[in-house]
Amino acid sequence: MEEELRRIAGQYFAPETIESVRVFKGRAIVTLVNAAEDAGRAEALEKALKQHPGVEKVSVVYTSARRDENDTHWQIAGVKKIIAVASGKGGVGKSTTAVNLALALADLGQKTALFDADIYGPSVPTMLGFEEVSPISYDGKTFEPFENLGLKSMSIGSLIAKDTPLIWRGPKACGALQQLLTDVNWGDIDIMVIDMPPGTGDIQITLAQQVRLDGAVIVSTPQDIALIDAVKGVNMFKKVSVPILGIVENMSYYLCPECGHKEFVFGEHGARETAERLGERFLGEIPLNIKIRSYADGGTPIVYAEPESPYSEAYREIARNILQVL
Repeated sequence: MEEELRRIAGQYFAPETIESVRVFKGRAIVTLVNAAEDAGRAEALEKALKQHPGVEKVSVVYTSARRDENDTHWQIAGVKKIIAVASGKGGVGKSTTAVNLALALADLGQKTALFDADIYGPSVPTMLGFEEVSPISYDGKTFEPFENLGLKSMSIGSLIAKDTPLIWRGPKACGALQQLLTDVNWGDIDIMVIDMPPGTGDIQITLAQQVRLDGAVIVSTPQDIALIDAVKGVNMFKKVSVPILGIVENMSYYLCPECGHKEFVFGEHGARETAERLGERFLGEIPLNIKIRSYADGGTPIVYAEPESPYSEAYREIARNILQVL
């Protein structure tokens, strides 16, 4: 009986969060570990279990796994896997890549969240269409994530005016990122994509050390100057023991819509060759196209706006490669 009730519970909460299901004198007690509290889902589970003969009452108990006192990692409840999308320098399309990859992962059936850690230049609110919308807190302690285009997301950009620069030193900026990551009711998330700040400074190192990252994706253009910094990004993550999932070549080439000719504006196959030289995976290439930029600026990235386009398929192919590695 208890195994059957566990199976039913697995339809409402992630199976790995179900620590036990016990029945005692007509009461079913479902104990969840490290699961985000969800009153609606718990109520639905209660109704489902009461349909089972012998179950008159249902209790859903939320618990946390005992934490190692020496573990200083930031605790992000409900999130199973976390990947960082990073670049060694700005201007290579990292944020656009992160947003479209998150949407592509959602297209592939993953419950996906996107966290904007680019604290000095947050662009996720613009790209996902919640610019100048303030986050909601029902209890005054935790925020509700924004839910748009099938993603859950949070960004420092939702807490400050669009034209206000953040003049914060590293410790204050890192403290704000910690609060935004850990004090949000993410719910059950399969993969969280973190849009990292460009470069290899204090904030990037803190995030790499304090967040349990399952891997990093490095974004570069084929241009030599971008690849030099991309290598620095790879080496930074290696120094803090974060696995490299692979390298993405953005703005790989321009595809003429009239004749189909490929023009390698920034160089040819530079990221692929760099990945081979470093012994890292090459995850794929994304063409240079005005639609990718215009849709992102308009709040509906191309993977959402034109899911059947070859550009959207390029992002999905990279997302598939990432899932294979994870």
